[in-house]
Amino acid sequence: MSEIPAKATESEDPSGGARNQAAQTAVPGDAMWQSSPPGSIYDYIRVASFAISPGGVVDQWSLRAEQLFGIPAERAVGMDPIEAFIDPDLREHGQRKMAEILDGREWTGVVPFRMPDRPDGARGEEGLAEVYVMPTLTAEGEKAAVCIVVDVRTLRSIETDLAASQAIFGQSPFGFLLIDIDLRVRRANMRFASIFGGSPDDHRGKGVHDYLPRAEAERVSATLRRVLETGDSITDMHVTGFVPGSEERRHWSVNLYRVHSGSGRPIGIAWLGTDITARRAAAREAAAARRNLALLNEAGARIGNSLDLETTARELLDVVVPGFCDLATVDLYQGLLAGDETPPGLADGSAALRRVAFASAVSDAPFSGSGEPVAVGAVHHFPFNSPCADALRTARPQRVPAEDGGLVQSMLVVPMVAHDTVVGLAQFARTKGSEPFGDRDRDLAVELAARAAVCIDNARLYRREHERALILQRSLLPPGDPEASGLDIACRYLPGNAATEVGGDWFDVIELPGHRTALVVGDVMGRGLRAAVAMGELRTAVRTLALLDLEPAEVLSALDEIARGLGTPGGVQQATRAARQPRDADLSEVYLATCVYAVYDSVTRRCTFANAGHLPPVLVEPGEAALMLDVPPGMPLGVGGEPFEEVEVELPEGALLALYTDGLVESRDHPLDEGLQAFVGALTDPAHPSPDHHSSTTAPRADTHRNLEDVCDHVLNTLDTHHGEDDIALLMARVQGLPADSVGDWTLPREPRSVGRAREYARAQLLSWDMEPLVDTTELLVSELVTNALRYGEGEIRLRLLLDRTLVCEVWDSGLVQPRRRRARDTDEGGRGLQLVGLLSAAWGSRRTPRGKTVWFELPLPGGENSLTDPAEALLSLF
Repeated sequence: MSEIPAKATESEDPSGGARNQAAQTAVPGDAMWQSSPPGSIYDYIRVASFAISPGGVVDQWSLRAEQLFGIPAERAVGMDPIEAFIDPDLREHGQRKMAEILDGREWTGVVPFRMPDRPDGARGEEGLAEVYVMPTLTAEGEKAAVCIVVDVRTLRSIETDLAASQAIFGQSPFGFLLIDIDLRVRRANMRFASIFGGSPDDHRGKGVHDYLPRAEAERVSATLRRVLETGDSITDMHVTGFVPGSEERRHWSVNLYRVHSGSGRPIGIAWLGTDITARRAAAREAAAARRNLALLNEAGARIGNSLDLETTARELLDVVVPGFCDLATVDLYQGLLAGDETPPGLADGSAALRRVAFASAVSDAPFSGSGEPVAVGAVHHFPFNSPCADALRTARPQRVPAEDGGLVQSMLVVPMVAHDTVVGLAQFARTKGSEPFGDRDRDLAVELAARAAVCIDNARLYRREHERALILQRSLLPPGDPEASGLDIACRYLPGNAATEVGGDWFDVIELPGHRTALVVGDVMGRGLRAAVAMGELRTAVRTLALLDLEPAEVLSALDEIARGLGTPGGVQQATRAARQPRDADLSEVYLATCVYAVYDSVTRRCTFANAGHLPPVLVEPGEAALMLDVPPGMPLGVGGEPFEEVEVELPEGALLALYTDGLVESRDHPLDEGLQAFVGALTDPAHPSPDHHSSTTAPRADTHRNLEDVCDHVLNTLDTHHGEDDIALLMARVQGLPADSVGDWTLPREPRSVGRAREYARAQLLSWDMEPLVDTTELLVSELVTNALRYGEGEIRLRLLLDRTLVCEVWDSGLVQPRRRRARDTDEGGRGLQLVGLLSAAWGSRRTPRGKTVWFELPLPGGENSLTDPAEALLSLF
């Protein structure tokens, strides 16, 4: 066997461009354990050869023999191989074998050998060689031999590597391919063949286009070329395709790396693929579960932040579009929205519904579902046999098949159920190109709809309770525009924001005897129905106490006692005893309120104020700037133990008096002082803006001639940024005192003649007022009251007639004994005076004064709705 030592060739093209280059002969010193491309098994197995002459010595010594044995040719030629390489104890046997070989016999065997000793005297290395000896003839016809020697250690290593490679390639649970430089399958393992059919040999010569769709095959081919050119490995490349006999899309994870020959030349690409279809499906399931959990978490955070029905429905759609679907609507029962508990047709799904929300992620595409599109806010019915009506009847979700040629390819109809009650219907739709709804999507839609339904039902219940509380609250306020003698009154009541609870603000205008008027503004601390009920109780108590004609400070003291008893079942006495016991205060049972109570006398134009922790009244005198009255605030009602002070103020004609609650001047963003100053400024004439505080100009003047309703509107518009969180009560009154010619006032001595003189004064005054129809009745009643004052009273007698919207007659004396009405027996000659007063007058009563008492009666004016009682008939009815 001849050998051709070769130089390392020029760099080889991986695509095979250099594979046809001829081997270049090299100088002897450049011999290497490799050959020119394409290479052979000898690149891996260390093979050497030498020739033996007829004399049994080395005749020729190859370059690879030099490398294998480490002996140069000039030393090896002429050596006896038996003497040089065989141990002494085996040399005799070796000599016999050499004789047989030179006699013409072939021989193959494994021979232990020892390298000759080194020049430095070191013993040569021992080895094991497989020797193949072939007899030859020389040119002269003499018998010689050629020996081929293989390093057994290298051969055994290669055998082991091949066995391991074969075991890995054949027994691998992954698809294993060896792809050549032409991108053709050179070898496939059994696992790959079991997936794509046939035997491993059936796949030789195939390309990626034989296994993958065209687009995917092009992508994979480009990747294979890049690996072959650059040598960069590819890890976990995802490949999608199909296997023979199945339409299911499969997914593989592929690892690629370039394979080299023993000489380092690229000879192909190793392909290691594993089926990850199930793993991808599990990953999609996990991703879907995470997405659903995130959607539910977002729904919990975003749905139900408002107690408004429509807002809650929109919050649901903000969550599901586009994260869950492309189109969605919410329909709620119209009856429930209107406040009905069980609207007709609820059980069979035929009741009217109102579309309260719609959302689209597809260019605002309309959503029809089935039938004609429904606009937001429209009231409609679902056909009885439709999936929507069926979902409402059964309270179960329905899948609606897609309409041919329509935009929607998959739709879910989900009833909104809260507390076992269907409150409406949610529809979710996905357009063509999106993944259709699955079972998990249906379950998620049911959960989302249920959460929104609970929030909507809570909002509905809150709206119902809020409306009831507002009805209760407003029923406790004065109806319409209150009227009072000597006052022009305008009032405003504004509830807080729709999302807040009702409050305990109230105001009242109470007419008192003698053309006097009580003005009341109060605020129960806290919110909700509890505060509104407490406000109603206090307002009722105020009216009752006012009719007793008590002084303002006395009214507030009595109110304080009532407020302390509101939170205690045993009333005021139980509350007082409990307060003395050492215990922790239960603030939830404490009713606190602020209140300002004012009594205005239209005859004297004097107003008496008492304040229980409330904001000060504001007075605007004609031509002057508005100012806050210095009324001692006192403690709030319900605290107890502190007396209240009174302040009396004379109000000029045309002055404005404003009472209000803190919602008008206080908010989170504006402190109370700033709100009060803004309120005082709003009552100033808007034509004269407030000067800069550095200016020396005079203070702005208030315009008290504006219409009082306009003043109220101006105040609310000006202070719009200062309120909104709390209720607002505003009560304004313009002073219009009773004219002097509408008052008749006389002092009578304590003598019998005063009765007749009182009748004369009353007749003359009524005739001067053109009130002749009232003369007879007034004379009779004045005679009775003056007679009682003479009989049961003390000191001088004062008679006063007041003419305004009614006629009021007052008889004053210094006695403290209050008149008491009793029913006289048929045989009694007297005792019927006060009965007669009660029959003939529209109202009558008595009140204490600082120096005695006043008995009064009131008669309607002629031409009014209430007619006078005939005195003769009244007298006959007493008997």
